[in-house]
Amino acid sequence: MTFRMPAEWMPHERTWMAWPSPNPTFTNEEELSEAREAWASVARAVRRFEPVTVVVAPGDADSAAALLGPEIDLVERELDDAWMRDIGPTFVTNGTELAAVDWVFNGWGAQDWARWEHDSKIARHVADVAGVKVLPSPLVNEGGAIHVDGEGTVLLTDTVQLGAGRNPEWTREQVEQEIHAKLGTTKAIWLPHGLAGDYGLYGTQGHVDIVAAFARPGTVLVHSQQDPAHPDYVRSKMYVEILRGQTDAKGRPLEVIEVPAPTVLKDEEGDWVDYSYINHYLCNGGVVLCGFDDPNDEVAAEIFRRLFPERHVVLVDARPIFAGGGGIHCITQQQPKV
Repeated sequence: MTFRMPAEWMPHERTWMAWPSPNPTFTNEEELSEAREAWASVARAVRRFEPVTVVVAPGDADSAAALLGPEIDLVERELDDAWMRDIGPTFVTNGTELAAVDWVFNGWGAQDWARWEHDSKIARHVADVAGVKVLPSPLVNEGGAIHVDGEGTVLLTDTVQLGAGRNPEWTREQVEQEIHAKLGTTKAIWLPHGLAGDYGLYGTQGHVDIVAAFARPGTVLVHSQQDPAHPDYVRSKMYVEILRGQTDAKGRPLEVIEVPAPTVLKDEEGDWVDYSYINHYLCNGGVVLCGFDDPNDEVAAEIFRRLFPERHVVLVDARPIFAGGGGIHCITQQQPKV
């Protein structure tokens, strides 16, 4: 039977995360401490709805447990960074069996600051602990660079899968063939790039999970920058236009729901932010939503409450996570229930 990646809203066995370690992403002890507090807040929020396992570097278990609490499981493995969505496996199932896709991980396109000696092995470590077989892929890819509807459709971006730092020799057709083979999808919808802030230091060079995400089959959420002063104002209008002109793998025209961006435009250093509510995480009975202490936090929360009336929406301050290059979706990875 064919393996496929279930949609994120399908039931989970558990959530996997990784614990922040000293590395170039966190430039000092204060930043590392803030990151650990933020990661712990997300882990505790997810744990309200389903089991959580956090991979910690050797020697970090006691300090991690002090912040995470006794209900969260810990596994010790060597780590470079803490973005489990990207370094961990993509779980797929054939209906009776679970497997783990192990993409090639090379530090988001072999960026100068990145290290990946240990993180490139995390997918296999997680698969081993989960007791599932590994499906290796030759494609350089990360979990934040794909989003599926569970019914054959996958979202991708040109600057990731076709980027020079990842797969310079691959054609679009070759990428699609490998993605479909591993995820059980049949139609890829390509966006040209990601949000502007995702191309700065610590950026992923265009992950789709901060731009657009399926909420249910036929319905896609899209980041909508409302302020013309921000470069994402033009970008988000482009994404909406592209997606509204698409059908999914079943032939349904996509319903596009725009989610207004937070009102803040720049960070303390004066750089454009890529703060986005699209980078949320769906877990069993819950929506863990990025918060930014922003007036639009409640606007976004209400959109998600309407979309997921059976789930409890929990806002977690994601600003320390975004300072390191990602959001709540980027630090979580679902293991589907078979």
